[in-house]
Amino acid sequence: MSVAGCHTVLVAGSANLDFVVTAARVPVPGETILGRDFRTFPGGKGANQAVAAARAGGASTRMLLALGNDAHAEPIEASLRAAGVKLDIVRAASEATGVAFICVADSAENAITVAPGANATLRAAHLPPLGQVSHLLLQLETPLPVVQAWAMAAREAGVVVALNAAPAATLPEELLRCIDMLIVNEGELAMLAGSDGDIDARMQSLGVECVVVTLGSRGCRAWRGGESLSQSGFAVDAVDTTGAGDTFCGTLVAALSRGEAFASALRRATAASALACTKMGAQAGMPSFDEVERLLAASIQPGHRAIASRQPSP
Repeated sequence: MSVAGCHTVLVAGSANLDFVVTAARVPVPGETILGRDFRTFPGGKGANQAVAAARAGGASTRMLLALGNDAHAEPIEASLRAAGVKLDIVRAASEATGVAFICVADSAENAITVAPGANATLRAAHLPPLGQVSHLLLQLETPLPVVQAWAMAAREAGVVVALNAAPAATLPEELLRCIDMLIVNEGELAMLAGSDGDIDARMQSLGVECVVVTLGSRGCRAWRGGESLSQSGFAVDAVDTTGAGDTFCGTLVAALSRGEAFASALRRATAASALACTKMGAQAGMPSFDEVERLLAASIQPGHRAIASRQPSP
């Protein structure tokens, strides 16, 4: 149950600077391959989801994050502010800003290695007051005990708690009991619920009121209040899938915070995540609210290609 009259999404989690190289394919273990273009982009699951909530989801958004006192922090902070996210920054004196090393293949698939740095310094006491917050969105790139403490505090305050259980990890029952909505991909669902049975049975087995499973280009499936829902994907010419899942999470929670019906919010989040694949970079590739609106309006036209609604990257 959300706090009456409040519609702010608070994202508490990670912020990294992404070092991205493009290549024909992702190397196998022990292999060296030649890449092509190299760029840096603001990233981190928490920061990505905050940008998505504000930009694609159109919600009032705040973020709790930790950054080092280094040059890598500057583009992260600038990107969040440019998206309209209000910031609660913890400055880590002894840790560098988190970074991620990403190889993006010509197929748009990627391989990612993260060095958490300052993200690991976040603590339970850093959570800001929740009086103006309706939804808290969490991930697992910050310490698990801290994530659990934040979820418990939000539950006690009457805030809706959404957890994107990524990267995949086993979750304690105490944390699951504090979650109103769990968002996972197929691999993360298998980690939590095993691989036996169909998706609906595995979602239901987790004991969370609402579970959403993202299915990549196939869309998503959800279990909510004893009912299952499916949302098909939107066809795009994918360039980079980095941040697509984060775009889905942030947009979904933002839409719900604005009072959008659940099925409609799933459709909006799926459209936003598809558009995010059509440009390079996690946050740089995220669509605006208006771009998502145009795709939703045009999707009733047979054969519509989502990429047609976007301008090329600078």
